This record gives sequence, structure tokens and C-alpha cells, in this order.
Amino acid sequence: MRMSLIFCSVLEEEVKAVIQGLANSPSLYGMPQGLHNEPPRLRTELQKAVNQIESEFKPDAILLGYGLCSRGIEGVTTKTAKLVIPRAHDCITLLLGSRKRYSDYVNVYPATYFYSVGWNKHHIPPGPKRVEILRAEYTEKYGEDNADFLMESEQHWLNTYERATFIDTGVGPRESEAKRTQDSADFLGWKYDQQEGSLDLIRALISGDWNQEDFLVLEPGQTAKMTADDEIITNAD
Repeated sequence: MRMSLIFCSVLEEEVKAVIQGLANSPSLYGMPQGLHNEPPRLRTELQKAVNQIESEFKPDAILLGYGLCSRGIEGVTTKTAKLVIPRAHDCITLLLGSRKRYSDYVNVYPATYFYSVGWNKHHIPPGPKRVEILRAEYTEKYGEDNADFLMESEQHWLNTYERATFIDTGVGPRESEAKRTQDSADFLGWKYDQQEGSLDLIRALISGDWNQEDFLVLEPGQTAKMTADDEIITNAD
């Protein structure tokens, strides 16, 4: 089966680790981190990628290395290929290996900000570096007084969290990024935790092991929508 994988750059290290040595690895299409902050834009960019892949590679299946991601995947559809989507709210489920692990963790520790090798690389997570960059950016654009006000707003947002959790999936510069996460937690006055990640869900997606519990498999022309239960997504038809 010819497959193509569209994935968020946050998962870059994990995807590389899974496809290494595979006899039938999918063609890869990486997307920039942060598109989920603007769901309509994420939807548009994903659809562009799907259209390009179908035109150039003509795969039998297009795999999304995304979860629901602020509902940004709703409306994305294919013309000729199957569309395979993990039943996940976001990339954290993919990094932990199952949506049950994710839900179990956030039910106990709801005020958690998650970090990972890819998250730290492709995003500026809460910590001293983010404060330094934002203050310089705000000062340049809006002046010192306005920068102070905007940094207070940033602090208000940060106060909704109390825990920094590093997900170690066993790939990439794990030790240095775990240390960076712990330093960020100390800087912010948050608790630090480290959780063992898993490549199982990403591996199942890429290998074609699409069990109904973990994946939604759509036929050409179909699209996904959010559900109000543990399935997370379902066929919108």
C-alpha cells in the first residue's frame, strides 16, 4: 500500500525513529508547529497538503500525524485516498502513546504544560527564554510601558499552570531537553515531572495497524467531526 504521512514538526524525531529501517515507509510531509492556534488556517494548510500529495504521489492512504487539534482537522477530505486520523485531542496523546494515558494524567494533574524534544525545538515553551524573547519583541513593537503590561498578561496566562511535564519518547536530545524543562519549571515556580513516552500510536499509524479504537479511517469524500465522548472524532456523514 502506498501511503503518505502529513505530520506536525513537533513529532519529527519520533516519526524519523519509527520509519527507520521500514521496508515500506510513507512519503513524508512536515508542517510547521503552531497552526493549531488558528484552526481555520490549520484546516486550509492540511487541505492544501492533501491536494498536493494526491496529485503528486497518488497514495492509497494519507495519514495525519495530528489529533483533533482545536478542531482544525474538521472538514479536511481526500478525493481518491483513504484518510487515517488518530483518535487524539492533540500531539500529547501521540507522544504518550494512548488517549487513556493522556486523559488519566490530566484528570489527576489538570494544570499541566507538556514539553518534549520536538515541542522544545519547534516552539518557545514557557520558561526564561520565552520571557526574554517576548519582552524584547514587545518592547521593540510597543515600547517599554506597553511591554510591561503585555508581560503581565503573559504572567496571568502562565498562572493557569502549575506543572511542567517532560515526555521522554526515547529519541532526540532527551537529557538536555529534560534539563531545560526542569529549569523552566524552577524559573516559573512549577512542579516538575517526567513521563515515559511511547512510539506505539505513531508506529501503528505508519505501519497500517489502524484498529477502530485508536484510529478513524475515512473513505474519499468523507471528513471528521468532533464527538462529545471518548472517541474524540467520528465520520461527519
